[in-house]
Amino acid sequence: MTVHSYDGFDTLVVERRGRVGWILFARPERRNAMNNGMRDELRKAWNVLDADPEVRVIVNGGQGRDFQTGADVVELATDGVGMERYRTSLEAWDLGFTAWHLGVWKPVIAAVNGACAGGGLHFVADADIVLAASDASFLDPHVSVGQVSAVETIGLMRKMPAEAVLRMALVGRYERLSAARAFELGMVSEVVDPPERLHEAAQELAEKIALNSPAALAATKRALWGALERGLTDACKAGVQELVSVWGHPDQTEGPLAFSEKREPIWSVRGLS
Repeated sequence: MTVHSYDGFDTLVVERRGRVGWILFARPERRNAMNNGMRDELRKAWNVLDADPEVRVIVNGGQGRDFQTGADVVELATDGVGMERYRTSLEAWDLGFTAWHLGVWKPVIAAVNGACAGGGLHFVADADIVLAASDASFLDPHVSVGQVSAVETIGLMRKMPAEAVLRMALVGRYERLSAARAFELGMVSEVVDPPERLHEAAQELAEKIALNSPAALAATKRALWGALERGLTDACKAGVQELVSVWGHPDQTEGPLAFSEKREPIWSVRGLS
């Protein structure tokens, strides 16, 4: 498998492994907490992988023992700026942490190892598919450090029962969800054991997704995520528009032809007009 590394990142490792892009949190000495540098680099990383036509699917994971543990509380407590650094972007709804924030319509898999805490839940809430290592754990310590739990947990209410989200948000750092419990609640779709196989399993799943039409994948993702914003009838009407938008695209001809000829399809990298 060909591996290509993208330069210009200090807090992340950004790679292309075959047709799969990877964004790895790379501050293991700080449990992959998000400092101001990582915040800026995440926006760049998603956009770089989105612009690369060789990347069909993106996996988001963590280096070291943890996935992501939210904002770097030490930085917030000692740099004289604290949470005020986020005021303008939050009030303008100009976040750039996740693919959903940035309108990236390539499929995204979150591969959660170790602790996923606080702001790390953004990457679970906003992923299309979530895998968790069997030793992963999830918690939301916002209220335990005097902060409000809102955006991440609101997003999680689309994936799992409201009471489970409320319990995590209100109990704070004093209780964790295990990977097994997260699976029962629908937060994750697969628990990987042994934990060391997590990234391998994520790559395998991403490669399966990458076998499909990139244009159809993007339109499907827009339709399904768009449904969360609308009522049933309006969502179906918007979904029809995504469906017919692919008609006339080269993949519409190639898919049935490859099936009839009993071969793998050769998908176009052309986007939708």
